[in-house]
Amino acid sequence: MLVLPSIIAIAFYLAALILVVGVAGKILQYARTPAPLKIPTTPAPTTRSGTILRLAREVVYFESLFKASKWTWLFGWIFHAALVVALIGHLRYFTEPAWWPAALVQGIALWVGLAMLVGLGGLWARRIFVDRVRYISAPSDHLMLALLVIIAGSGVFMRLFLPTDIVELKIFTLGLVRFDWQTIPVDAILLLHIVSALALMAIFPFSKLLHVPGLFFSPTRNQADDPRERRHLPRWTPIEDRSASASMPDVPAEPSKDSR
Repeated sequence: MLVLPSIIAIAFYLAALILVVGVAGKILQYARTPAPLKIPTTPAPTTRSGTILRLAREVVYFESLFKASKWTWLFGWIFHAALVVALIGHLRYFTEPAWWPAALVQGIALWVGLAMLVGLGGLWARRIFVDRVRYISAPSDHLMLALLVIIAGSGVFMRLFLPTDIVELKIFTLGLVRFDWQTIPVDAILLLHIVSALALMAIFPFSKLLHVPGLFFSPTRNQADDPRERRHLPRWTPIEDRSASASMPDVPAEPSKDSR
């Protein structure tokens, strides 16, 4: 019987389509949104290479969050780092032969899952017990955290107490990639793990989780602090005004009377 595998396969294709099209549409929207003002968060780099380095530190290190709240940074960084490692590890189910980084992290998969739960626990506790964060938290925020906890928790549970048939599961996932549907292990905890992941994929383009691509389009992060050296022109500025601005020499600002 391929009824259940067919349902899971169709749900997978729909969730993947929503994820890809939705995220691509949002990225296109972000790219087309003009930035009328020069508003980098200071202190900010004054060169383009410095701005790229700043974005890299935000992506890898969460620099601004570290400066704002050490506890939020700690739990957030633990969760995101563990999530990246977990996603890399799951690539082995969709590649044959398995990609070597995916095979490399299998030995620490359990610890990665536990780290995800620790990070999520800290972030969820923050939304419950910190007054100012609880005030601005919407039900959708708790839904995202609940789905992530279910995904990580079910994965850890399978590792510790109820391992599934990995060989049969990989045959099924490779079948999804090759459009050749195969049977799937009928384990309730595995189905919960998969359905929760598919739900998260479908919700992702419409949630606050879009801070992942949105970071790269934030003018407070991707702009250089060079308003004196380079005039910032919004995208709607007429072409003739752009040409006139480009031909104007840079004139240093006149000192005020108070500074003389």
